[in-house]
Amino acid sequence: MCLIALAWRVHPAYTLALVGNRDEYHVRPTLPAAFWPDHPDVLAGRDLKGGGTWLGVTRRGRFAAITNYRDPSQFEQTRRSRGELTQEFLLGEASPKAWLETLKSRLSDYNDFNLLVGDETELCCLESRTGAIIPLHSGLYGLSNHLLDTPWPKVSAAKDGLAALLDRTPPALPPAASAPGDMARLAGQMMGLMSDDTPYPDALLPDTGIPLARERLISAAFIRDPDYGTRSTSVLLRRRDGLTWFGERRFNPEGSPTGECGIMPTPLEPMA
Repeated sequence: MCLIALAWRVHPAYTLALVGNRDEYHVRPTLPAAFWPDHPDVLAGRDLKGGGTWLGVTRRGRFAAITNYRDPSQFEQTRRSRGELTQEFLLGEASPKAWLETLKSRLSDYNDFNLLVGDETELCCLESRTGAIIPLHSGLYGLSNHLLDTPWPKVSAAKDGLAALLDRTPPALPPAASAPGDMARLAGQMMGLMSDDTPYPDALLPDTGIPLARERLISAAFIRDPDYGTRSTSVLLRRRDGLTWFGERRFNPEGSPTGECGIMPTPLEPMA
């Protein structure tokens, strides 16, 4: 993924509210979010070129998301796919922090990344650039192609938008019977936060070692470009009672929606 905003243990009814955009070359082969036939506990999209996924959750409540760290001077084509790491955590058993500790000895196998891994009780971020493992306490966080909470304009806007949306969301836990509709509506509103395709002024842009025209293009939360752009927007919601919603909306090179799903891993039934 290239832009994530999340609220961890902020809202009285929702212990996790995460929304993110995956920006990628449109020709890169990808499967839509679904339970994986070879690992039916895992619900995620799938990268058919490098393997793994950019965001996923399991029926047991484990979840993971990854963003690349943008520094073309340090990129090596021969390194392993970073999407392997999300898959490895989802398939594992170790706690988030303990698993990240085991990963630190292998950081040089991958181009730089930021990896979020969590379960029902713990959420941590590993910044491969610094080697730091950061336990996330209750709060709002933003992540793009730099370190956690680096205040790039689209990161700050996504965090502010999510905070405002959750402030408007009733604090009482809705009845479980209405959860599919309630969570689908909130997920749709969260996806809307990521749809702004307006580039930011040059004076606000970071210098990450790419040409200014490219920096300008990808400064928007939602990137429209025939070659490289926003391929999908995803939402992961978890209620205080454990009910979880995973939503994904997919886009073509023109930025028009091509499909959408909303799935509840608990209960284990796809929802229309």
